[in-house]
Amino acid sequence: MPVLMCLGDSNTWGTCPMADQNDVRRFGRNERWPGVLHAGLCAGWHLVEEGLPGRTLNHDDPVEGDDRNVLRLLRALLESHRPLDRLIVMLGTNDCKARFAATPARLAAGLHAVVDAVTASALPAMPAPRLLLVCPPALRERGWLAPMFCGGEGLARAMAACYAEVGAQRGVDVFDAGTAATVDTMDGIHLGADAHRALGESLRAWVLR
Repeated sequence: MPVLMCLGDSNTWGTCPMADQNDVRRFGRNERWPGVLHAGLCAGWHLVEEGLPGRTLNHDDPVEGDDRNVLRLLRALLESHRPLDRLIVMLGTNDCKARFAATPARLAAGLHAVVDAVTASALPAMPAPRLLLVCPPALRERGWLAPMFCGGEGLARAMAACYAEVGAQRGVDVFDAGTAATVDTMDGIHLGADAHRALGESLRAWVLR
């Protein structure tokens, strides 16, 4: 049975657009984009959902914890679920938080480190999964989350080019999710139901290649 892992942050976990910090709704399994993607695959595919709100590419979060840094957990995740046939990674939004003062170069370093970890996960009888790096839809500084992401809009706009450059350098597939979906204007970070559906449907062809 082929195995697909979808690895990301709150937009993979399925956080609904948030009116305030107490709004903790989550989309259902078949509404969030990994579930939409999985529903349209050929019979027999197994889906591993690995979404974690606050997850970053390569930043230890002094507020939410070091475990939000995907590089601290990625090796264990890859080994726990091997053999993996496909791996989709969509991260970078949380790296745009003001407290990290990130740069495109820092984001690129995180993407290179993810590719390195995936490549290193190969065993003689278990090759590394085919990897797709998904650039998240660009955030907007809106609503109650705007102060947390102050200045992040500019970095988010540069992210697609950063992903494309790393993909070309490493020979890894890249998809710009902003071509299929946009963030909800309520909080400027999270995807609405229609965006989840559009993103999941857009990624299906890559999985089946």
